[in-house]
Amino acid sequence: MRVRGRVTVDGRPRARVAVSDGRQVVATDRDGRYTLVTASDRAWLSLTLPAGARIPVTATGTSALHRPLSPDARGEMTADFALAAAPTDDAVHGLVLLADTQTQNAFEMGRLHAETVPDVRATAATLGAGQVFGIACGDIMFDDLSLYPEYERAVAAMGVPFFQVTGNHDLDYASRTAEGATATFERHFGPAHYSFNVGAVHYIVLQDVLWYGDGYVGYLPAEQLEWVAADLALVEPGRPVVVALHIPLASTQPARTGDREGRHGSLVNNREALYRLLEGYRAHVLSGHTHENEHIFAGGVHEQVVGTACGAWWSGDICWDGTPNGYAVLEAQGESLRWRYQATGQPATHQLRLYAPGADPTAPGDFVANVWDWTPDWTVTWSEDGQRRGLMSRRTGKDPRAVAEQTGADKPARRGWVEPMTTTHLFYATPTPGTRTLTVEARDPFGRTYAETLTLA
Repeated sequence: MRVRGRVTVDGRPRARVAVSDGRQVVATDRDGRYTLVTASDRAWLSLTLPAGARIPVTATGTSALHRPLSPDARGEMTADFALAAAPTDDAVHGLVLLADTQTQNAFEMGRLHAETVPDVRATAATLGAGQVFGIACGDIMFDDLSLYPEYERAVAAMGVPFFQVTGNHDLDYASRTAEGATATFERHFGPAHYSFNVGAVHYIVLQDVLWYGDGYVGYLPAEQLEWVAADLALVEPGRPVVVALHIPLASTQPARTGDREGRHGSLVNNREALYRLLEGYRAHVLSGHTHENEHIFAGGVHEQVVGTACGAWWSGDICWDGTPNGYAVLEAQGESLRWRYQATGQPATHQLRLYAPGADPTAPGDFVANVWDWTPDWTVTWSEDGQRRGLMSRRTGKDPRAVAEQTGADKPARRGWVEPMTTTHLFYATPTPGTRTLTVEARDPFGRTYAETLTLA
């Protein structure tokens, strides 16, 4: 099949815009024209949105950067992309990333609409006049794919364009092939891997859930990696590249839990191949899947494993590491990125939670701070009765609230199989006997300081 077309922005041709069938990548000429010869097994034609263009969307607000490949009787197809210019300079833009909305029934979908939707809408309104968009980072559903229209209704209500990532719970489990497993997802949202530009940032969405007919592993097929190489060939080295995928490239969860077999499904087993492709770029990876919040620095990239919109599967309002249910917020200014975690229903300053001495029985004399978005360049200090005491000590442990609410077969009420998970973002200090107030200040890499005070009885 030969596909021809033209890419324009506000009627003017745009050169060097990538168009792809998911395997090959071609670029438009100076007149905005392209020609792509593709094979009959390819389903989608995708446009890599050029910087400065408005994100095109469907009627419900999901991205519309694709066309189904459908040849005429001569094996020809025409696909033009007439884009509108972004309303403002998109060098400044914002991204809201929802990991694991994972709704399974009407109750959970009701919470998504009542809690997450208005919160995202309010957050998006604070991100300035530039383009703001969202990414649903997989496990949009919890197996019941008939609920996709309710997710689409949520996107429409959030009021910003949304891109979608395939998760393991977004698959057609009846399929006996990896290709067939994404059929329902693709029918709603288009291809499972694609790219786009907003401002100076190049975004790549990947499908890293390999379904083998009776389960899945984290894996990037060779065809997809070859496409990434072709896609990045049109991206200037040194630029920021943000990659969104569902299963983390890397995760410390298998090591923390001792679950060696679990690593096959909780991280990408051939991640080094992607690391090599991202060399020479300022790569930032966004993932979900593990229902906890952590930052991984490996392979030359910073990976942000984002806590979930559903918390611990809508069983309360925290994940099993104590992170509040919520989402990530990224802001771009030129080639600079900054990020934070946004707890649903809380102010942006809600970045830590304190527990009185004795809350953790493994350290009965210490009080505890859970700083869920911690990275090594945060500074976490404490004071007692207004007197500064210094740095807190970071240790691996379990969040005391998660222990209280999730331990045992009868807890939490809706998901008895959820159990508290060890985490590495807990901080400890031993207060002086008789202390009345404890204050923790946590300063992030961008100079923002968050504080919480605990009054002791």
